[in-house]
Amino acid sequence: KKKMSNQKLGYGERLTEDELKKRWTADKVIPAPTFDTHVPNKLVEENIFRLVAPENQELPTFESSKSLLPVPFWEGHDDAVSCYWRTWEIAFSNLRKPTKENGFVSNYIDTAFNNCLFMWDSSFIVMFGRYAGHQFSSTFHNTLNNIYACQHSDGFMCREIRESDGKDMWSRYDTCSTGPNILAWAEWESFCNTGDENRLKNIFPILLAFHQWFRENRSWQDGSYFSCGGGCGMDNQPRQLNKEMSKKAVFYCHGHMSWIDTTFQQVLNCEILIRMANILKRHNEIKDLIDEKEKLKTTINEKMWNENIEFYCDKSSDGKLSNIKTIGAYWGLLTNSIDEQKLSKFISHLSDEKAFNRPHRVPSLSADHENYSADGGYWLGAVWAPTTYMVLKGLTKCEEHRIAHEIGLNHLENVVKVFNQTNTVWENYSPENVAPGKPAKADFVGWTGLVPICVLFEYVFGIRPFAMKNEIVWDIRLLDKHGVDRYPFGTDCELTLRCDKRNSSEETPVLHLSSTRVVNINIRWGENKQQVLSVSNTELQTFKLT
Repeated sequence: KKKMSNQKLGYGERLTEDELKKRWTADKVIPAPTFDTHVPNKLVEENIFRLVAPENQELPTFESSKSLLPVPFWEGHDDAVSCYWRTWEIAFSNLRKPTKENGFVSNYIDTAFNNCLFMWDSSFIVMFGRYAGHQFSSTFHNTLNNIYACQHSDGFMCREIRESDGKDMWSRYDTCSTGPNILAWAEWESFCNTGDENRLKNIFPILLAFHQWFRENRSWQDGSYFSCGGGCGMDNQPRQLNKEMSKKAVFYCHGHMSWIDTTFQQVLNCEILIRMANILKRHNEIKDLIDEKEKLKTTINEKMWNENIEFYCDKSSDGKLSNIKTIGAYWGLLTNSIDEQKLSKFISHLSDEKAFNRPHRVPSLSADHENYSADGGYWLGAVWAPTTYMVLKGLTKCEEHRIAHEIGLNHLENVVKVFNQTNTVWENYSPENVAPGKPAKADFVGWTGLVPICVLFEYVFGIRPFAMKNEIVWDIRLLDKHGVDRYPFGTDCELTLRCDKRNSSEETPVLHLSSTRVVNINIRWGENKQQVLSVSNTELQTFKLT
């Protein structure tokens, strides 16, 4: 057929590939009128981070900071302690300062991926960064300030922001432009450790505006939410019911589905924003969240529970449920939305060797799925620090402490074994072998810092802080001598927490404790044994529990 490149094509005529590329390029650069489609949200006017001048503080180094960080010890497990210190060393090496070009406002930790700041990576990084001690934890936490500083006038915040110039990597109406919406959870977890209400005051309107944008732009008529591989963070997981979808479509397209992880995350977001509002006495601004939370609970349990496999699943537009068991469904454990009669069935998959109980726990995709990869295959089964930590936190909320300890110990042991081989921590891990996942980046601190720090403290040692109650829960399950010196608590307190070796789980622990102010320590051990100690002496005291 006649090729026409310089005049309007008639019906049925085609351009060559070269001409098509030329035309596409020309179309892309033709100036066109643009319109600002932002509908301003007044809550954004309260966002102080859009207005503040950037801080000008020198970055701390690992060498100068090590003597101020918490000091774990675990008899017979020096390699786990070495992995802990190596993790902090990598973390401090990834600290960055704001620049004039990017417009950031705070020192921050790089995501360790592609010189962009990622929303959900940074949310998890905050969770181990809170253990950097009172001198440095804000350096890690304030990473989120830079995301807040880039909030649009309508409440939108991009999931990936370039560190070179502070620009969003995605248009806000791209399905993959934002998410997962877990910023409020990250802030709440930090608040549990610090009790800093002033921080809540500053971030609440930002997070509420973002929730409102998310609901306006990511929900279906029944209230459920959608995302895509890129938006939910699990890039290549085969969530789409259309098996013919290309890899690119899996990343970018929502498939007209209700996504179970995104929907559960919005329930969690409602619950946390309601808690924040109650503390801040902003009750009148959350009535819609209370209604949404209840509506979503009904939708999830009536329309997204797959009775055939006893699992919460994605739902297509015609109501059909998928048969994919994704780790993303376990976001539900962090909420109050799971029906009691479904809970034990749902959790049981974590102990099923055909599903999630693999040599390294917890794989991101169940082992009985046809696309499950023994090497990990990125989100086709790889074990990831953030999603495993999410499962652990959810199990704690459901008071499933035994299985949480088992999974946490297994996870840490596998990460440490790979550390012994490579002297580093990785982006993800094989669920079947003692090896990094394929593919996986090395020196990933980054969110893998969760494992040698948070999982060690909270799920292997069993030390969990609740600053609002001025209480530390210490769920002692190890028999080895273990503990932490310079453990940071609240905004101004440090403790020494040491437990002697025991011969059995029922043996009463002997503890050596000190604190720079009065703190209640709720000690748990054995079969439902418990004792609360009030510790206030700066000198180390020995406690023999009764």
